Amino acid sequence: MYFLYMEKKMISKKMASALNAHLNFEFYSSYIYVSMASHAHHIGLKGFANWFNVQVQEELVHVQRIYNYILNQGEKVVLDAIEKPRNKFDSPLALFEITLEHERQVTARINKLAGLARKENDHATSTMLQWFVTEQVEEESAAVDIIQQLKLVGNSGNGLFLIDKELGARTFVPPTPPN
Repeated sequence: MYFLYMEKKMISKKMASALNAHLNFEFYSSYIYVSMASHAHHIGLKGFANWFNVQVQEELVHVQRIYNYILNQGEKVVLDAIEKPRNKFDSPLALFEITLEHERQVTARINKLAGLARKENDHATSTMLQWFVTEQVEEESAAVDIIQQLKLVGNSGNGLFLIDKELGARTFVPPTPPN
């Protein structure tokens, strides 16, 4: 039996394609953080592992927001293969330097999406993306703060222990759903 499907496409194909690409990149982000969590746990930094596991949950919320938006705009979600993330890291500091570098890539991608939305006069997508713009400021700031702490303690086991304990206290707080 076939069902009649009435299209309600509200965003351009170009915007849908760009959002799908970003959705897949957010999945990749979650893979990166799963790998980092595993590495941290393996070297005995369970607080670091916790921080990265919370990050995984946040990335999957990002995926879900974009997924829902694409579908609600009458387009189809298209999943791609996800690249294998690295699984070896030189130090706890390297974990967060890589995190910051990655989050800056995410920010650049979000900014590119926002620019496309403005170019296409797509106010709905522009509004949706504003949440991500704000989120990226927080993501980068958190990574910078932890990098600064790690640089301050250097190779001090006591300092690393305290940072690990602090990162272990992080909990996942689901964001308020958009209206």
